[in-house]
Amino acid sequence: CALPIFLEQLLLKEVELRRENGNRARLRRARFPYKKLLEDFQRNRYNSSMQREISTLETLDFINERENAILIGTPGSGKTHLAIGLGIKACLAGKTVLFTSVANLLIELNEALHTSVLTSYKRKFEQYDLFILDELGYVSFHKEDSELLFNLISSRYNKGSVIITTNLSFDSWSQIFGDTMVTSALIDRLAFKAHVLDMSLDTSFRYEETIAWMAKKK
Repeated sequence: CALPIFLEQLLLKEVELRRENGNRARLRRARFPYKKLLEDFQRNRYNSSMQREISTLETLDFINERENAILIGTPGSGKTHLAIGLGIKACLAGKTVLFTSVANLLIELNEALHTSVLTSYKRKFEQYDLFILDELGYVSFHKEDSELLFNLISSRYNKGSVIITTNLSFDSWSQIFGDTMVTSALIDRLAFKAHVLDMSLDTSFRYEETIAWMAKKK
């Protein structure tokens, strides 16, 4: 028999409340440094080909297919905004996400290593649907750090998606990893069937925002 209207409404409210609570929990666990939505992303700054690539990522199909995305570009070109926007959308779609910078990840990896919990750290890391690694290229790696990152990324191979933002093209990655063999192996795993977007711009978003801010102050 059909449920009374008031009971049906009550159940719908309960379902909606659980959905909202789940979204808040996933967003909190993702550890985004700030809120950046895809709706605020200025895609008109890019050519039509790049806009199509961005639209493809927005479907989140790459997460379902466990593919990676590598966002390459000059500082202030919108890489981190796009990465966070995709991460937030993934959280709202029920995906588990983790965001971290390279600097913070290296600190966590070394702490896990020195406290003998690296295995459990890697196991937890493998369970995220999407991992976002921000600012590759600003911190140089020691040999041990390169190996730790390589092993961590390798443990996710075919288990989940990775988004990397970087200011360096692939041929410059060896400058920060300091080991040609590790660099080649890392690129091989990350770039296989990956969406590689060169988002470089002539002027950065931050520069233009600073100029606009200064103009308002006059």
